[in-house]
Amino acid sequence: MTKQSKAKAKDIPRPTKAQIVAFIDESPTPVGKREIARAFHLQAADRIWLKGVLKELAEEGKVERGRGRRMASPGTLPEVAVIQVVKIDADGEVVCRPVRESEGEIPIIYLRPGSHRGAAPGVGDRILARLSRLDANSYDARLIRVVGTGPTRLIGVFEPRESGGVIRPTDRRHKTEYVVGSADIGKARPGDLVSAEVLDQRGYGARRVRVVERLGRMGDASTISLVAIHQNGIPTEFSRDALTQAEASQPVTLGKRTDLRSVPLVTIDGPDARDFDDAVWAEPDDDPKNEGGWRLLVAIADVSWYVRPADALDRTAQERGNSVYFPDRVVPMLPEKLSNDLCSLRPNEDRACMAVQMWIDRDGQLLRHKFLRGLMRSVARLTYEQVQAARDGAPDDLTGTLLEPVIAPLYGAFAALARARAARGTLELEIPERKVILGEDGHIAEIVPRQRLDSHRLIEEFMICANVAAAEALEAKRRPAMYRIHEPPPLDKLEALRQALDGLGYRLDKGQGVRPSMFTGILAKAAGTEREQLVSDLILRSQSQAKYNPENPGHFGLALRRYCHFTSPIRRYADLLVHRSLIGGYGLGPGALSEDEVGRFAEIGDHISATERRATVAERDAMDRYTTVFLSERVGATFPARISGVTRFGLFVTLDGIGADGLVPVSTLTSDYYIHDEVHHCLVGERTGTTFTLADRVTVELAEADTITGGMVFTLVEGGKPGQRPKGGARRRSPGKPSRAMRKTGGTGGRPKRGRS
Repeated sequence: MTKQSKAKAKDIPRPTKAQIVAFIDESPTPVGKREIARAFHLQAADRIWLKGVLKELAEEGKVERGRGRRMASPGTLPEVAVIQVVKIDADGEVVCRPVRESEGEIPIIYLRPGSHRGAAPGVGDRILARLSRLDANSYDARLIRVVGTGPTRLIGVFEPRESGGVIRPTDRRHKTEYVVGSADIGKARPGDLVSAEVLDQRGYGARRVRVVERLGRMGDASTISLVAIHQNGIPTEFSRDALTQAEASQPVTLGKRTDLRSVPLVTIDGPDARDFDDAVWAEPDDDPKNEGGWRLLVAIADVSWYVRPADALDRTAQERGNSVYFPDRVVPMLPEKLSNDLCSLRPNEDRACMAVQMWIDRDGQLLRHKFLRGLMRSVARLTYEQVQAARDGAPDDLTGTLLEPVIAPLYGAFAALARARAARGTLELEIPERKVILGEDGHIAEIVPRQRLDSHRLIEEFMICANVAAAEALEAKRRPAMYRIHEPPPLDKLEALRQALDGLGYRLDKGQGVRPSMFTGILAKAAGTEREQLVSDLILRSQSQAKYNPENPGHFGLALRRYCHFTSPIRRYADLLVHRSLIGGYGLGPGALSEDEVGRFAEIGDHISATERRATVAERDAMDRYTTVFLSERVGATFPARISGVTRFGLFVTLDGIGADGLVPVSTLTSDYYIHDEVHHCLVGERTGTTFTLADRVTVELAEADTITGGMVFTLVEGGKPGQRPKGGARRRSPGKPSRAMRKTGGTGGRPKRGRS
């Protein structure tokens, strides 16, 4: 250093304590004395002074001394730490948390896409990672190695090689191929979908596996559901004891049951339904005190007669928790002898039922109800389309005879129930669903939006009324209830939603209890505007997930103080528990709740909530795979779409009509550096201000459709708002470019999670 530069260095004042603390706070990683000295141009003579200042700051609790004498803000995680994967969120991000206990709010850690060379860590895995702080309570992580074992089983496609073969996993979190030795191929043939067992647990490089089972040909549409079933661990085989018990079951006789066979009950389901677990009937109430009111009867399959607490059928039903539905098959909760035969309310056959009679007034308010165990005989198996066509003036031979005596009263009662729904102010979010239509040869013919008719709403309102009656009855009898609960949005999501809506010109008031009608009012204001879809998506993403619990905080979305699931015991274990509790409360014979079940109600509620989430993931995964196979021959085609998810590594888009989802990687966007604005759900170009916001209309080109992983990659053809950059909001820089291939991006899944009421 020259004399002149030394003189200038002496003129630079030493930093204040506040400046040093600010520098440490803003650093993405812990810093040492060298970095601090370099930042403030300190000289060798200042080292002793700096050491003393840092010691004072540590004693005052303003900074924290960590590994290697490096300094960080109090509570900051170390630069290298063991973290655990807690979830893979709806946007495909791997979310982790620190393994060590820490005071205060638990920080969120995002595993950087592409930072793992082997199989991506799964939920529950512990990993050693290098951390960089993004803001006060979130970090970016680069994987160093997985601590512990990897997966023990995987599903994939077998491809032969000279010395054996490889398996390409169907799970997009697995980033590498697995090696199969010639002695471990089994009966696998080229292109087969197989289940394989991992033979070694090394974290890196090629891992060896052994083929356990051949599942089918990957090119066949029938194997798509198998992938989702095996990948999500859905049980498919019933125990021998359960099958034996089911086959030994016999139809019931009248006995002490109430005879309902003279009531013209009908079932109304989809055209491809095979298990009919609910039947309905209505007539005007002849009580002069209830002018304009209605009498309803909802009859439900009496599964509790055949499935008793702790028997073989009960054990397998509880393990499964629910049936799982795919375009080409159903994985039932109960064996076919029950689900499609003895417990299915097929027309013109005597069937055991649990029924509830309900009286409602002209405005749909439930006045009273009565539960009974009966014997019924459905007069017709109807479809939603049949019933709606009859209502609209186009009956067929079957519905023509039922229109006036049966169908018209059902719609009359439905109108009253709809008025009650509107009066209590439910959360009205229309979530489009897709339907896969398979041709006679089993291949995918088309994928279309699923219709939503008034006949669907009719059955929904009848079932809601019956479910409310069940909850009221159990409370009146002081019996255990497995409530279907839906809590209000958590405060952090509510505040984020409030900020986002405020930026769009919609006010969500503070200082009062949030109600579903508040959201519905905002949706009504946005209806018909270009922001309608954006507002709907934002509100949907803020909601809690519905679940089962013996404690009752109410059902927020339906605006109900008490609510149980009573109407589908063939396919939901929760409904079977409610039936058993009603049987015990009303003294309706054998099959009541056991004391053991009552003692485990909270545990069972957690379990069946988890199996429902598992089913939802599997059904969604299968739909994504069907869609990818369907579009795989259209690579290079362009599609109109909307942005359905915004992450730091790209945009998720949903195609119009078909509803397919895929990723537009951030690396394929226009030449700019994009900032992720989490509050406003957008990516903003740092230089140009070009903005891509949730629900924006775009045009995309299909660049890749991986039929093995089910992932699709798109490139942007048209879209984005130039120069419109929202003010404020929490922003996070995208830490790096994702890979161009779907198997290296963390996958699809940008749709918001969809709960079930």
